[in-house]
Amino acid sequence: MTPVDAPSWDAPAPVRPWWQRLLRDPVALVAAVVLAVIVACAIAAPLIAPHDPFASSRAVMKPPIWSDKSDPAHLLGTDGQGRDMLSRLFHGTRLTLIIGVLSVGLGGVLGSLLGLLAAFRPKLDPWVMRLVDVMLSFPAILLGLALVAVVGPGAMPVVIALAIATVPDSARIARSIAVSVMKQEYIEAGRALGLSSYTLFHRYLLRNCVSTIMIFMSMRFGQIILIGAALSFLGLGARPPTAELGMMAAQGRDFLLFAPHIAVIPSVLIFVIVLAANILGDALRDVLDPRLRS
Repeated sequence: MTPVDAPSWDAPAPVRPWWQRLLRDPVALVAAVVLAVIVACAIAAPLIAPHDPFASSRAVMKPPIWSDKSDPAHLLGTDGQGRDMLSRLFHGTRLTLIIGVLSVGLGGVLGSLLGLLAAFRPKLDPWVMRLVDVMLSFPAILLGLALVAVVGPGAMPVVIALAIATVPDSARIARSIAVSVMKQEYIEAGRALGLSSYTLFHRYLLRNCVSTIMIFMSMRFGQIILIGAALSFLGLGARPPTAELGMMAAQGRDFLLFAPHIAVIPSVLIFVIVLAANILGDALRDVLDPRLRS
């Protein structure tokens, strides 16, 4: 009598880490590489910039290297004061990224803490959300104008204005996901076991909300870069001769007819940064949000 074969079950496929799932998306991979190269060039700006970004020369408004009238010493040409465009792009990108990272980091952390606190302490929820509603009524550009009127133009007022503008959205996102987490059974089990409020907040609430918060902050980064460049374009950002992409585009608008590269090149770089950040943020949402996993 032949022995009966034991039934076999297929083992569940192992869950891939999020970064492996991200690498399988070619569009997200290209966006990540582009953004990494831009960030690396911005960090190494003092080392790789071929010229002093603040030094003027007689080579005024020289076109980029692909033009017949270009200057080999200036690959991307010069601006209206004879300053090297490539060197100013390196330094301007660094300042633009610093403004974006600081704004998203400060506003995202503060807003997320407010949202988590509102969900964790229901008695504080009405007060926190009314504060958020008040902050939503002030656009970032209006906050920038108010801060510039008080302390004068500069990069720090732009960071403060963009951080304040980020707080309400991050607070609402954090509160919405935290409210659903607080309804889970493991929260009630933790309270029944007598766990401290700190343990419940840190180990169970924060850890289950951090992925959603990171998704929001990654997608918000591109918007903040664009709004910060717009504020600098309006003259509310860094002061000359500091290099910043929005201000560089504003300085080149008077030369669009005979030296368009002065405004077009920094504008294209802003577009590339925002597009890459948005694509990467969208891909991170797909791999980190459990509701969207296939």
